[in-house]
Amino acid sequence: MSEHHDGFSTRAVHSGSRPGRAQGATTTPIYASAGFAYDTAAELEDVFAGHKPGHIYSRISNPTVAAYEERLAAIERGRGAIATGSGMAALATIIMTLTRAGDRIVSNASLFGGTRRLFTALMSRYEVEVVYIDLDEPGALQDALTDRTRFVYLETIGNPKLDVPDITATARAAHEVGAPLVVDSTLTTPFLLDAHALEADLVVHSTTKFISGHGNSIGGALVDLGRFDWNTLTDPDMRNAVSTVGRELAFLYLARQLVVQSLGNLASPFEAYLQSQGIETLALRMERHCSNALALARALEAHPAVEMVNYPGLPSSPWHQIASRQFSGGYSALFTLRLGSRERAFAFINALRIPKQLANLGDCKTLVIHPESTIYHDHPDEVRAAAGVHPDMVRVSTGIETEDDLLEDCTQALSSVDSR
Repeated sequence: MSEHHDGFSTRAVHSGSRPGRAQGATTTPIYASAGFAYDTAAELEDVFAGHKPGHIYSRISNPTVAAYEERLAAIERGRGAIATGSGMAALATIIMTLTRAGDRIVSNASLFGGTRRLFTALMSRYEVEVVYIDLDEPGALQDALTDRTRFVYLETIGNPKLDVPDITATARAAHEVGAPLVVDSTLTTPFLLDAHALEADLVVHSTTKFISGHGNSIGGALVDLGRFDWNTLTDPDMRNAVSTVGRELAFLYLARQLVVQSLGNLASPFEAYLQSQGIETLALRMERHCSNALALARALEAHPAVEMVNYPGLPSSPWHQIASRQFSGGYSALFTLRLGSRERAFAFINALRIPKQLANLGDCKTLVIHPESTIYHDHPDEVRAAAGVHPDMVRVSTGIETEDDLLEDCTQALSSVDSR
């Protein structure tokens, strides 16, 4: 089957499929094997040397994981992918592949708390400078870019600020100084956002979220979209990778050989199996996530107990126009509401019947959390402000339940807020 002309859902269902044909299976099996045997010493030598494709050890690659990586690359229209044990592991792999002491990363300031912690607390130990900017501020990106910039980083929708940066403009500015653009597309997924068309170079996902969709596994992924010329980088390891496998595969080769093989952060076969199954229904789930989120956001914005609702799908959002231009099929599942005080926010959360209160998003179930007291509890005020976190704010990750049930539940929960 040619994947070049296939639509998103066809690629999601059929790409990377390696069923056990001898047994009549229709899905790729779980290869629960630590290592892989070859008939002759010469064969194993060729695989180790990279002269012949094959798997050696499941810390480096595995047939189940490889099939999953092929599916991830297909839905992103990328050159290739690496599946990791978490979204943070995927981002760390990119950092360790592209940076050395003395280098700079330029990042939008609106970030998931875990990413901010990785950038701020860990990178300083290795003398990698991270410069935070507001991409909505004219000139901020150009002022931060230098010849030491190794990549620019942004979230396609900031979590939980829900800002939507101009991806193409950011990519072009990064490319002016020879740096790739890395985008975290966890909240949009390739169903809503075509990062390749918007000129991004690398995509990172926490596949724990919408890719998996069921809250039953932890995972991450990075995808090389095939746009960046890795031959332009002067890093000696990258130059070696280019000379070994060519400019097209250099990044993926270096990331796997230098980082993944050394750290052992490849996804497990079982997690890859679960998340590959999740991809098959991604389009259907995202359609319901988005329609439910829009319905809830509209209803809550009109409710007198709610001070404001922030959702890119609402015309009231400062980022509605750019979101409409960059996304297709919806505006994702995440929105926030402000209720006037921390106490009122807690009362609303506690009165909800259907949503679960936990630190995750992108589940089939609707999830709620109070970011200020949880995800950002140990962050300083300036970091909370940059991320759009307020004491009276509730974050909602809308699930795929029946729309009317969610609307009714939110309405009854707001009645407890009204009484305070």
